[in-house]
Amino acid sequence: MYRSLEYGDTARVITPADATERRLGTVTDVTYSTPHTTHARRYTLRFPGGIERSFPADHVVRCTRADDQAALEAAFTNACVALRDACRIAHDYDPDLSVGTVSLIRRLVDLSRLRLGLTLNPSGTAGVAETGSPNTRNQGAGDR
Repeated sequence: MYRSLEYGDTARVITPADATERRLGTVTDVTYSTPHTTHARRYTLRFPGGIERSFPADHVVRCTRADDQAALEAAFTNACVALRDACRIAHDYDPDLSVGTVSLIRRLVDLSRLRLGLTLNPSGTAGVAETGSPNTRNQGAGDR
């Protein structure tokens, strides 16, 4: 069932054009198709910093802070996996690069735990299947 957004609802642009549109916005105005309908044609969103922009209704989706939490958890998990893999490659390429990568992983793990309550395990991030030979399976980034 269709239910249009209302004033004060939080929403996100489906296909953001810039960094401002990637952020969560608050509905400040709704333009309807006709005066006697509840079918919205356009929404005006106010983004953090006071920037307001209007979008067609089909370019905006209802979104909450809980949705942001899930998106952040997924992004941090993917970043940890990418850094872990980079650290494994960097270990053979340049030891100094490996040390720097480990530092990034540690900061990412600490940040996600302190601010989101998310526990990342660099040696085998939850939700990501470990592949490889038995000799490399237990070599996590924290071991370097």
